[in-house]
Amino acid sequence: MSTILGIDPGLQHTGWAIIHAADVAGGANKAQAVAYGVISTDTKDSLAVRLATIYEDLTAVIERYQPTSCALEGVFFGLNAKTALSLGQARGAAILATAKQGLNMGEYPPATIKHSITGTGGAEKEQIAYMVRQILSLDHDPSPDHCADALAVALTHLAHVGRTSEATTGTTRGKKRDSR
Repeated sequence: MSTILGIDPGLQHTGWAIIHAADVAGGANKAQAVAYGVISTDTKDSLAVRLATIYEDLTAVIERYQPTSCALEGVFFGLNAKTALSLGQARGAAILATAKQGLNMGEYPPATIKHSITGTGGAEKEQIAYMVRQILSLDHDPSPDHCADALAVALTHLAHVGRTSEATTGTTRGKKRDSR
């Protein structure tokens, strides 16, 4: 069984989700949602405080759920420069949190995530939430949409990595550092 952390990064709202996945007969994977949430930052706080919040809260999630790998939504290149910069900074805080915990990381563009979950790269937020609900057999759509997106990222990682025994071999290797 593997435990995957999915991250939908954003400076104001960073969605996170934990799924368990187990191999079942025929080589397929059965995924189950364990937990999900949103890390929200206050726009009145300094950039440094907001990034620290993302880093610290994601670190707490990682320590609590002990994922074996993680996946992060990549940058959408149609963003304006200011939005892209703030997204990049939030992604940096998330990447640092996962790397410091020694997690392997996969990264997927938004269109790849949408296609993996819905079958089309141009899916709307509502379609993502609906399909995540169906795939994970949830009794409700994950809310807010940052949670649905984070679950979709984790499911995409599972689908692209393949067998759950391989879900610990993401595209980027983090190394735990000696605290001395």
